[in-house]
Amino acid sequence: MLGNEFGHLFKVTSFGESHGKAMGVVIQGCPSGVEFLPDVLESFLARRRPNQNPWVTSRNEADNYEILSGVFEGKTLGTPIAVVVYNQDTRSKDYDKIKNQARPGHADDVWKLKYSHVDHRGGGRSSGRETLSRVIAGAFAKMYLQSANINTEVTTKITKLGPLENKGNDTFPEGTKQLLTEAKEQGESYGGHIHLNISNVSPALGEPVFKKLKAQLATAYMSVGAVVGVELTGGFKNTLKKGTEFHKQGEVIYQGIRGGISTGENINLTIAMKPTSSILDTAKQGRHDPCILVRALPVFEAMTYLVLADTELIKKLNNI
Repeated sequence: MLGNEFGHLFKVTSFGESHGKAMGVVIQGCPSGVEFLPDVLESFLARRRPNQNPWVTSRNEADNYEILSGVFEGKTLGTPIAVVVYNQDTRSKDYDKIKNQARPGHADDVWKLKYSHVDHRGGGRSSGRETLSRVIAGAFAKMYLQSANINTEVTTKITKLGPLENKGNDTFPEGTKQLLTEAKEQGESYGGHIHLNISNVSPALGEPVFKKLKAQLATAYMSVGAVVGVELTGGFKNTLKKGTEFHKQGEVIYQGIRGGISTGENINLTIAMKPTSSILDTAKQGRHDPCILVRALPVFEAMTYLVLADTELIKKLNNI
């Protein structure tokens, strides 16, 4: 199976299955001397962790990590960093039925068609639990940026969740708890929109022609399960404006990227996610999130930090 690696200089390899022994990641290209900050990693893991409230999956995983290599005396060595999280609360028998009967809306049949022999338990490698590896890697990417005095910050919030709309600065729309608690009981699911802001962006990030910064960000987000769209520069609605209307606002309208290269201005994106595939009896009988957006916020932040760390290292390589 290809496609388990991400990045060019700051490169990560994700491994593990949902009901296998462990999930993990190997990070290559992180410079030596980066201070390891447990709080950064633990914050990412805690926000993505299952069973953190009544309206996400009840799979009870503490997600305690173990660093196998690459960190010594509180700093990175410049050698490959390997981190694992051992799976503890697997109920593999819940998935016996889908070994020979694919779930509607899932990738069970597609994976079996492509790879013939697959781990069907919990979706195996196609499970959302794979994002555990991403947040670990993203945490190290953020540590690298901080060590290099690059103060770029990535923040996220849910702007739309099913029928709910978030018009303020809260992370979740008002009414999220009630809506998703009822959805979990009824076997219903919801999708929605996430707003992502990148502030204090370094200029000159991105490598045209095929490695534009916007292309790398879109690739990062679209690689996350259930993502169906990424909008930049106001999305489709701004494409319907006259050129004199679109460009009159100056550089701000470009949302921090022109010619595929960062300008140093803030970058704002909207990420759209479809409703969770597990619905009705499948959802009621298993342990599933009625809405993926809730635990996806740190995943998108992590993927952003990975792109930023990678492009910063490339920029440094180019002596800019």
